[in-house]
Amino acid sequence: MKTTLHIDPLATSASKIDGLQIINSKMVTDDRGTVRELYRQTSYSGFLPDTIMPWRQVNLTRTKRGAVRGLHGEAMAKLVTVAHGAAFGVYVDTRLDSKTLGAVVTVDLKPGVQVFVPQGVCNGFQALDDDTEYLYFFDNEWQPEMSGVALTPLDPELGIAWPIALDPTDLEQVSEKDASAPKLRDLIK
Repeated sequence: MKTTLHIDPLATSASKIDGLQIINSKMVTDDRGTVRELYRQTSYSGFLPDTIMPWRQVNLTRTKRGAVRGLHGEAMAKLVTVAHGAAFGVYVDTRLDSKTLGAVVTVDLKPGVQVFVPQGVCNGFQALDDDTEYLYFFDNEWQPEMSGVALTPLDPELGIAWPIALDPTDLEQVSEKDASAPKLRDLIK
């Protein structure tokens, strides 16, 4: 019996946020399943900024359906993806010197779709499946007093159409810390 082989090559596209890139990772699928190439330095160096050093921290979250994490913009660049399940990714440019300040980009994330998030761009997501696993590669190690910004995912001026309605009083859906974070207009006064 002959094995069926399908290869999806690495592909990238720009977004309306300066520096934010949407990446379709290389995937090789055969009758046994799929291998996704999450990161290969020689391939990614062609489109990631030269300032990105080797990844220094990698985190994996498991999140319940409907729950939101973020919007966080720490002093680190991130490469994010879904390892299992699906998520609605949200990215907001909070860099005061950026020509795309205030721009919002949403991406339907599934295994094989990645987003490169530059420093100063807030990253958040809503889990669309039970036990969604969201993977973060960081170019810096997280520190308790690290500089950065956070926005509330409940800011109506961002115009985010969360696929699963948010209840701001449900702490299993939005943490108290995220719900009480500032709105974009409070950051850019």
